[in-house]
Amino acid sequence: MGACLTLIPSSAFQDQKYAEVAVQALSNEMLSANFEVGQSQGLQTKKLDPHKSFSEEARNEESLTIESDLYPASAEVSTDNSRVLNTPDFVEFLEPRSLRRPRKHISSSSSSTSLAKMTDHIEPLYQTFYCPLTKQIMDDPVTIQSGVTYDRKAITEWLEESDNSQDFFCPTTGQKLPSRGLKTNVALKNTIEEWKERNEVARIKSSRSALVVSASPSMVLEATRDLQDICKKKQYNKIQIHNAGILPLVFRLLKDKDRDVRYAALELLRELAKDDDDSKRMISEVVDMSAVIKMMSSGHQPIRHAALLLLLELSRIKYNQSDDAFSSEKADEILKNLESSPENIKKMAENGLFEPLLKHLTEGSEEMQTEMAEYLGEIALGHDSETYVAERASPPLIKMVLSGNTLTRTAAFKALAKIVSCHPNATILAKSGIVQRMVEEMFARRIPGEPINSKSEAAAILANIFEAGLDLENLQVNSHGHILASDYVLYSIIEMIKHSTPDDLNINLIRILLCLAKSPKSMSSIVSMVKESEASYILVELLNNPHEELGIAATKLLIGLIPYMGHTIVERLCKTAGQPENLIHVINETTRITHRQAVSSTFLAKLPHQSLTLNLALLRNNTVPTVLQQINQIQGTGIRASRYVSPYLEGLVGILVRFTTTLYEPQMLFLARNYNFTAVFTEMLMKTSSDEVQRLSAIGLENLSLESINLSKLPQIKRTKFLKLFYPPKFLSSISSKKRKIPTCPVHRGACSSQNTFCLVDARAVERLLACLGHENFEVVEAALSAVCTLLDDKVDVEKSVGMLCEMNAIQHVLNAVKEHKGEGLWKKSFWIIDRFLVKGGSRSASDISEDRLLPATLVNAFHHGDADTRQMAEKILRHLNKIPNSPTSHYTM
Repeated sequence: MGACLTLIPSSAFQDQKYAEVAVQALSNEMLSANFEVGQSQGLQTKKLDPHKSFSEEARNEESLTIESDLYPASAEVSTDNSRVLNTPDFVEFLEPRSLRRPRKHISSSSSSTSLAKMTDHIEPLYQTFYCPLTKQIMDDPVTIQSGVTYDRKAITEWLEESDNSQDFFCPTTGQKLPSRGLKTNVALKNTIEEWKERNEVARIKSSRSALVVSASPSMVLEATRDLQDICKKKQYNKIQIHNAGILPLVFRLLKDKDRDVRYAALELLRELAKDDDDSKRMISEVVDMSAVIKMMSSGHQPIRHAALLLLLELSRIKYNQSDDAFSSEKADEILKNLESSPENIKKMAENGLFEPLLKHLTEGSEEMQTEMAEYLGEIALGHDSETYVAERASPPLIKMVLSGNTLTRTAAFKALAKIVSCHPNATILAKSGIVQRMVEEMFARRIPGEPINSKSEAAAILANIFEAGLDLENLQVNSHGHILASDYVLYSIIEMIKHSTPDDLNINLIRILLCLAKSPKSMSSIVSMVKESEASYILVELLNNPHEELGIAATKLLIGLIPYMGHTIVERLCKTAGQPENLIHVINETTRITHRQAVSSTFLAKLPHQSLTLNLALLRNNTVPTVLQQINQIQGTGIRASRYVSPYLEGLVGILVRFTTTLYEPQMLFLARNYNFTAVFTEMLMKTSSDEVQRLSAIGLENLSLESINLSKLPQIKRTKFLKLFYPPKFLSSISSKKRKIPTCPVHRGACSSQNTFCLVDARAVERLLACLGHENFEVVEAALSAVCTLLDDKVDVEKSVGMLCEMNAIQHVLNAVKEHKGEGLWKKSFWIIDRFLVKGGSRSASDISEDRLLPATLVNAFHHGDADTRQMAEKILRHLNKIPNSPTSHYTM
């Protein structure tokens, strides 16, 4: 028969191209002679016996056939529907064959081949359609400032994850982004949309052909699921599916012997009915509802649920009361009947109909309330229903927490945790009185023998509420008048942390403290309590805790406490076993930098730099080689990209900078020379896209340069009396001395090198520091100015230094920095350098400075609004330029 089908001429099909494709597919199916069998059946195909007639063979086959119900519950030709059919994978229709993934649910190679032939006319997928982050086709392509195009949702999530960093980087090129601006790629978006529209039409026709042929269950399944996926794309596709006449074909599938096919047909009908009253009416007219109702008693659970959800969707039709009161009444009646089963209520809520669940949660018996709360804690809340559910559900759930029934309390905590995970709900929950109830659970309430840890549950709910950004200082927590920022609450939390509590509870308690620490008043109380108690030891010991989230939380809290009790933390840290060396994590080329590694390096970098105790401890544990190795790997892109790369690198550079503050210690001096810190910081000054790394590198160079004047000395040539006999006469000594003259640094007046005396001139760091004066980040500019100031100190040869800087056009860089940035610290350093150039730079420098038209206005602004030192320097420069205002209160204008 297959061979006969191939003999049909193409002219017989006329313009029915898809009919020809379907017949060819059927012919290939029949020629392949490949049959599917279920796993529970034996092999039912065999070669025909040439000595038996076909009728005898057929009778033998009939004797082996077992009768089965139209809707059997046993395993047939089946897959795990709950896993496979709920995850549409028909994007592969859009992919080139080279990119297609093998499909586990297709057991017949011929089936997949036939369907592939039906989709040969679909346009290929172009590589530019893919998002570099998701590797999926872009729905809303946008171009960032690096020139790379991403899907809007993917790149927005990437940038939001980088909110803890001041810098933003392109995930593909690593280029630093000036801003988070996104520009819609209109041309590419239109191209993708047009491509999708053309191929969706082609896919609908191909799927219809597959349903007409019905060659194998696998091909029908694939076509049905593809139609379901097309329905989800946009509403207009449902009209195209109806116009293609697919609805009667789907109805026919409800009677198919394969339960996977019946399930897929129900799911497709439900997808067609969603948010479309016209589709619901058409389905009601075409589909036999009695067949769907019978499926509600099927022995296969997915089919039962699919039939139930289809009926539920059909019952939502928005009939006009005056036009069709009967339909409206019956729809309400169906919903009320469905509410009789808790499982039905859960299914309704999962599909966005929360009213029955909320009604039973508020008015039902304790047992029903517990069951509804359990469901609420399991299902996902849609964005359009989160606020509504929070308003309706929070009062009864809070009352359930006060119950003595452990099951009821457990379900209530679980549901509240689900609701509060959405930050916009925090205000609603706070108004409902949840803060007071949860504080009571943490501090006062006791239920002996209760298996749940209500303290931990309450602390987690409070932490989520507080992290939403509520005003916490004056939030009342009990009937005694205590507010959240009171010493009573803070002391109770710190006391709970001090004692051996579960890790989950400690994490949430620290999260609460981190929220409270944002208030200066609360921070003052926290510092006082931590410093005077044993809590500081406990927090430092938590750094060694294997629980990663707890270690991160403790580290963040300690980082916040450093400005107030940094030396105390250093003392505790150095007395803790395994510290501080355990805070430096070695990352290899195959691992990704984690959050804990980033905060650990930041913690070490922010501890007081002048702490010789900590610096020696790090030195003895061979920390510097590890830090330098990690920096080199990151800069050489030897470590896998991660959103924590930037803070981790900044922490590593900060650790190096701390050693430059204690160079008076011989071991530190040897360390800086041995690893050539001057060259390291000079290279990082420009070889990075991180503002913080540049700022820290400039600070490191400043600290090193301050030591240059002390280390730069002329070498002493010792002459013995014996050697003097061999020296030439005095009249020849001038000639020989020229040959033996040792070159000296014009700035430091001695023999200099970048490695031994940390000379910025020899390291060629001056040019890079001046380039940093054009940076948009004023903190980087200020740090670079500080480093340049070390070359104009009274201890160096200022005239020669000014001359050298003039050759590098330094004064113009400084003047540009003054124009671009405002700030007390930056003004002081800039004015000090300008004054040095006016005094020591001669007429050339004075001319360059006086020709700047905007400088006098800036000086007058600083003269009126700066502090005493800034006013004095501004006045001095204005007098030098003969542009001093007439009176201190006058407003100077050009």
